[in-house]
Amino acid sequence: MVTTSKLFSAFFFLSSIFLVFVSANVQGLKVGFYSKSCPKVEAIVKKVVYETIAVAPTLAAPLMRMHFHDCFVRGCDGSVLLDSPTNQSEKNAIPNRSLRGFQIIDKVKIELEKACPGVVSCADILAIVARDSVAALKGPSWEVETGRRDGSVSNVTEAIQNLPSPFANITTLKTGFAKLGLSVKDLVVLSGGHTIGTSHCFPFANRLYNFTGKGDTDPSLDPNYIPKLKAKCKATDITSLVEMDPGSFKTFDTDYYSLVAKRRGLFQSDAALLNDPETKAYVLSHTTKVGTSSFFKDFGVSMVNMGRIQVLTGTEGEVRKQCTRVN
Repeated sequence: MVTTSKLFSAFFFLSSIFLVFVSANVQGLKVGFYSKSCPKVEAIVKKVVYETIAVAPTLAAPLMRMHFHDCFVRGCDGSVLLDSPTNQSEKNAIPNRSLRGFQIIDKVKIELEKACPGVVSCADILAIVARDSVAALKGPSWEVETGRRDGSVSNVTEAIQNLPSPFANITTLKTGFAKLGLSVKDLVVLSGGHTIGTSHCFPFANRLYNFTGKGDTDPSLDPNYIPKLKAKCKATDITSLVEMDPGSFKTFDTDYYSLVAKRRGLFQSDAALLNDPETKAYVLSHTTKVGTSSFFKDFGVSMVNMGRIQVLTGTEGEVRKQCTRVN
């Protein structure tokens, strides 16, 4: 005889599946959106990305971050790609000046326009390219929901106001992610993207030279690590690049969490993860390779969650013919 508890468990499980299905489809997003209109879309994108990363692996991180920076401003609508004749689009904002690889997005778009003219949006290209860039550096892969449409507005001020700051504390970070429908777990998991790539000195130089305006250092930064960073970054350095995850910045792994646990994360926003019980617990449980499989799974889930932020679907927006300008 089936017990009440088993019936409830079965109902809850089926309800959860239904809610996930509805959540994706209410927004018009689904895996395989282009299965009939452009069946080779993922193969085309993957070919361009893998060929690129094979010769320029340092492009993987900025290509991944391009999707982040797009979604956090006006949602995932490809607005980060738009040019402005007066330099007033999102890509001109200081936080976006470190992004590279726009020419790769353009290359992907050209190939897709040859195969399926006017079908695949630039916003979806960013989502697929982000996934393939991570996978190309031995990271996880996940099924990307598609069906986004492209926006027509790109504002430099909105980018400055809405992108997460490397100077942010944990309260500010949690509030900013929550406003976009992202959880605290999404925050700590997506921060793990800092396992690849480099940073200019400016976002963390204050931690080395003038943290409180008195010529001091950040006490939350490992004092034994500070001299090494100072050797790479002078106080006014605006050109040098520093590896976010020294030694494996071209490999997607869990080493980032090991660095944060040792108080060696580059940014204040990295150090902030140790100031909240939930984010700290996640960091400490992923400091060894034993946590790799769970981090990889979590990262894919959080990237899908992020990819749903304020999307345009159906008849909203447009499908740009060129990613740098509206039709």
